[in-house]
Amino acid sequence: MRWVLAVLLAAVLVMPAAAQGWVTSWAASAQGPYPTGNPSAQPDQRFAFPDRVARDQTLRLVLRPTYWGREVRFRVTNALGTQPLAIAAATVGLQLGGASLVPGTAQPIRFNGAPGITLPPGGMAWSDPVSLAFVGEDTAMLQGRKLAVSLAVSGTSGPMTWHAKALQTSYVSPPGSGDRTAEPGEASFPFSTASWFFLDAMDVRAPAGTPVVLCFGDSITDGTASTMNGDDRWPDVLQRRLLQRFGNKVAVVNAGIGGNQVAGPAEYSPEKPFPGGPSAAARLERDVLSLSGVTTFVWLEGINDFSRNGNATVEQVTEGMRAAAARIRAQFPGVRLVGATVTSALNSTSAAHGFAEQDAKRQALNRFIREGGVFDAVVEFDAATRDPATGQLRPEMVPDSTAGGPGDRLHPNRAGYLAMAESIPLEVVVPGLR
Repeated sequence: MRWVLAVLLAAVLVMPAAAQGWVTSWAASAQGPYPTGNPSAQPDQRFAFPDRVARDQTLRLVLRPTYWGREVRFRVTNALGTQPLAIAAATVGLQLGGASLVPGTAQPIRFNGAPGITLPPGGMAWSDPVSLAFVGEDTAMLQGRKLAVSLAVSGTSGPMTWHAKALQTSYVSPPGSGDRTAEPGEASFPFSTASWFFLDAMDVRAPAGTPVVLCFGDSITDGTASTMNGDDRWPDVLQRRLLQRFGNKVAVVNAGIGGNQVAGPAEYSPEKPFPGGPSAAARLERDVLSLSGVTTFVWLEGINDFSRNGNATVEQVTEGMRAAAARIRAQFPGVRLVGATVTSALNSTSAAHGFAEQDAKRQALNRFIREGGVFDAVVEFDAATRDPATGQLRPEMVPDSTAGGPGDRLHPNRAGYLAMAESIPLEVVVPGLR
């Protein structure tokens, strides 16, 4: 009997631990250079960045993980820079409030063992793994909490890669103030910004096979007209629904850029930027294919292609979707592609939107999304938000939730985003999860 017990104990001791891997828990699609983009509720930035560059100062960037784990890493980027970007130091801590950190939670972020890194123009890099000691086995009390990642820029940054529409307040120390990354308080961070700079992804170590739902699109995924600091874009609401059903088992990543198009612009560079960022095809590698563990891809896009600024044909957009879908399937075998029907912009007050020809193209694109054979499943955002009597957004979904005002009949407000997320059957995005 003792021999049998010894054999069983030895077998248990040599059993391999559950396989782990990186999954992307948060992202902010790179665009720029600053100030090219479409921010929402942006404070006056002339005091933080008087010359439109960062200069010997620290940025404290606030972000909300959608999957929590003890070991994390961060990706820094100089994608739209034209000169080397020197990051002298970086830290991560749990946000207490404003720019302040919960005491004792700050940890240094290192790059190949060094406290900083210099990124060449167009470059990006992952940090070394960072252990967050405050994250335990039970993450229930951390859900909805936010991290503050501090980056100290040494010298002058040159043109700044950013994500314009964060809809999240972050903080900046004055130009010339130097490295303030280790400070837990907020006194050194008097300036605020509604954008993210130089940081475009966060990964978490997770059990192999952890689902990552990547939401790709334009301003209606990026969250225009949702609530500033309210985390109520449709991907946010979807993530909370998944959390309530399954617990800390699914990451939901927002890869929207306000103003983005499927087919345009034909050119995009630091010298020739576009407010809506690079086309879907041009940004696919950086914003989708290079992220970790993507299992589901939800695509809502096309209305800007049919605007007066885009003026693409339906065929150009559908071919762009076919080509992108093929690339995603090649990178992530077994990925689930979900098409979202495009919401109405009919009679929008935006000068570039709202005309009948645009709506006819939108309806043709929606038929392709439903019937074109590109997507494994379809979610009906159009039906969830359209007033059958007028063909426009439902009246209660029009007033702007970000800063008040009448809304533009293009971007759903909080009520609209809530309806969109609630219309998604959870088994469509995470089939088989229990």
